[in-house]
This record gives sequence, structure tokens and C-alpha cells, in this order.
Amino acid sequence: MNRLETIFGLKGEATIRYLDGEFQVISSGGFVRCAVTGKPISLDELRYWSVEQQEAYASPAISHARFTELQKRTGR
Repeated sequence: MNRLETIFGLKGEATIRYLDGEFQVISSGGFVRCAVTGKPISLDELRYWSVEQQEAYASPAISHARFTELQKRTGR
């Protein structure tokens, strides 16, 4: 059992394919990591992600900030 499992009761990191309005679990686990903060997000709590970037986000504010950052990089 690793530290995250002890603290959060999670069962390892999952691999996910992010789709429009849903996600598909590729390899099982209890959480994914926020692409910006690195914070573990329980699959039960996962609400925000980018299909285009295939990234998960811990909150709507983080999702918006990442979207804005990517838009500035691409000049859109």
C-alpha cells in the first residue's frame, strides 16, 4: 500500500480516455491527476477534463485557466 492509498483510500492511478461528456477507463485505478496541480482526483469526483488535450482538471477554475493558457500559446 502506498502513501496515497493510506491517506486518500485510493487504489492507484487510472488511465483514462476523455470523451465528450464521459470518460473511458483504459486501466483501472481509483484516481487520475490534475494536469495543472498534480492533485489526485477520485474518479467519483472527476468532472472537468479536456478531450482535445486528454487532461483532467481538479476544478472549473483550473480548467478555465488551462484553456486560456493554451489559447494564448496557439494564438487563437
